[in-house]
Amino acid sequence: SSSIGTTTTAEATQALPTTFAAGATPPVSGAPTLPNIGTLNPANYPPLDRLPPTDSPEVQEWLSQIDLANVPDFSPTGLNGCANSTFNAEALAEAGSAGRCWWSCGGWGVSTRATDITYCPRKEDWGASFDDGPSPYTPRLLNLLESQGLKSTFFIVGSRAISRPEMVQTEYMLGHQLSVHTWAHPALTTLTNEEIVAELGWTMKVIKDVTGVTPNTFRPPYGDIDDRVRYIALQMGLRPIIWTTYNNDVFDTRDWQIGGGVVTAPDVYTRFDTFLNQASSSLSSGFIVLAHDLYQQSVDLAVDYILPNVINAGRLQIKTIASCLGQSLEQSCASLLPFSRHFLFLPSH
Repeated sequence: SSSIGTTTTAEATQALPTTFAAGATPPVSGAPTLPNIGTLNPANYPPLDRLPPTDSPEVQEWLSQIDLANVPDFSPTGLNGCANSTFNAEALAEAGSAGRCWWSCGGWGVSTRATDITYCPRKEDWGASFDDGPSPYTPRLLNLLESQGLKSTFFIVGSRAISRPEMVQTEYMLGHQLSVHTWAHPALTTLTNEEIVAELGWTMKVIKDVTGVTPNTFRPPYGDIDDRVRYIALQMGLRPIIWTTYNNDVFDTRDWQIGGGVVTAPDVYTRFDTFLNQASSSLSSGFIVLAHDLYQQSVDLAVDYILPNVINAGRLQIKTIASCLGQSLEQSCASLLPFSRHFLFLPSH
């Protein structure tokens, strides 16, 4: 295991498995033909990796389309979440499911609502997902998935999408599920209502501008969600996807901590192996794991070790999260108009 995470830069950055011309027919029935990304102008979008302003005509229009009359009356939380016990004292006291249902601080597995997607219903289904891309390392992951005929869910950061629209188009056209992961990756409970709308709305817009369709799911960065964030997202036609909790542990590979030296690649692999053993033995459902395609080390780990071992073992079915819920690609997209809440798909389980 000492060789885990030793890929060279040349191996790590590959060409996309294929690219698609404007006007191509997507695999989503009823969707428009593929937009021309040559006409995209980054100047028409917010600055990268910063909270979008809330006074823009776009955000004001989105605010006019949703009903915030009954949004829960919580003040935004302070930075550092559960660790900020002074500023967040009130929020922490109300964090459980009887209060704000603040997932990251109210108890994993208990602070969820019926609208939260946290697992795959069928045992041994792995709802595969990768967050924070697309990155220079995403094509390597796409190449492996394509070579094995596998599909995944990609949680797209809006700032990355406008920087690498061709990668987003390839993910979409190859039949992967796209989902919203905010514009600048903030902890959403720390934002005002209007800032949450801006973060989600701009990401929905850029994905639609690049692909022609709007996702109807999102993942809150850091799993930071409470009932105020849920209310606003659902008003915008977005259902939350988090990740699986079992025995007071979360199915988070912690691959995002490799780069900072907090964990090693072998640590992450061992952790994932624990999830797999639980999935095959004691877990009664399938599962959703948090992993990332933003960092070279995490993509190397997925491509060189985790995915090949799961494929070779043959026990798990690797699927998009939509597919593990029994949804088609069409059902993972909103209507072709943004924010059409009546297209929000709620599985019966």
